[in-house]
Amino acid sequence: MSGTKEEDRKSSSEWRDFFWNPRTHELLGRTATSWGLILLFYLVFYLFLAGMFALTMYILLLTLDDYKPTWQDQLATPGMMIRPKGDQLEIVYSVSDAQSWDGFVQNLNSFLSPYNDIYQVQTNDNCPPDQYFIQEDSGEVRNNPKRSCQFNRTMLEECSGLSDHFYGYSRGQPCILIKMNRVIGMLPGKDGQSPYVTCGAKRYKVDKDEWREDSDKIGPLAYYPPNGTFNLMYYPYYGKKAQVNYTQPLVAVRFLNASLNTDINIECKINSNTLSTGSDRDKFAGRVAFKLRINEK
Repeated sequence: MSGTKEEDRKSSSEWRDFFWNPRTHELLGRTATSWGLILLFYLVFYLFLAGMFALTMYILLLTLDDYKPTWQDQLATPGMMIRPKGDQLEIVYSVSDAQSWDGFVQNLNSFLSPYNDIYQVQTNDNCPPDQYFIQEDSGEVRNNPKRSCQFNRTMLEECSGLSDHFYGYSRGQPCILIKMNRVIGMLPGKDGQSPYVTCGAKRYKVDKDEWREDSDKIGPLAYYPPNGTFNLMYYPYYGKKAQVNYTQPLVAVRFLNASLNTDINIECKINSNTLSTGSDRDKFAGRVAFKLRINEK
């Protein structure tokens, strides 16, 4: 027992001496001079690393353009999206239940508020259609901010939410807005031919070797603006900072007599004489697919 106590005292004494040795004036095994030298080394070392990082970032920032990406990995075909956005690109509602479609209406109202005609007239230009609105810089002199063309809400006609405040949802004739993703410098058409949107039944797999489509359920469609075009005057896009008031063109599709109480799988795609057809590897390149279900009750 006494041997154990003596060993404990010896071990405790060794730990105290390691933390602070009064004979050698060492703290944690190092003298004040040793601690000063090692702290000085690490201070210089980390200051050098911080300086190298700051210099690298400074040189990198010198190569960047505030208005245009230095490197742009442009897709062959831009992506597309719809509004209103339902869960997992599904527009499901009941005509008789206003609460089921009120969220879609509010979403469209909010989305279209910058497109009001009064705001567009005040901020954007009335451009000649069917030709690019090119605004080149003059050498090193920036032509910024660049102007933008008007896209008035009234151009969506029956899907503008002005004549029909419920966008057709209360009558079982819903409007879906389609937009094409912005790509700086993209020219989506040539020879005065604007790209346009077409919607139809999407083929989907129901069995190992069986495919199906819902073409008999869609019914007639109406497109706004006419022919569902993205007019060339809204291109090219110069970037958010250079073109601060840019208004993205839209296409509205109205389902005039879609089948009720059934799922309808729909695909809308862009048609252009310059943009390549989207790849199966990217489901949103040049197209967007969604499910529509209009319940009667």
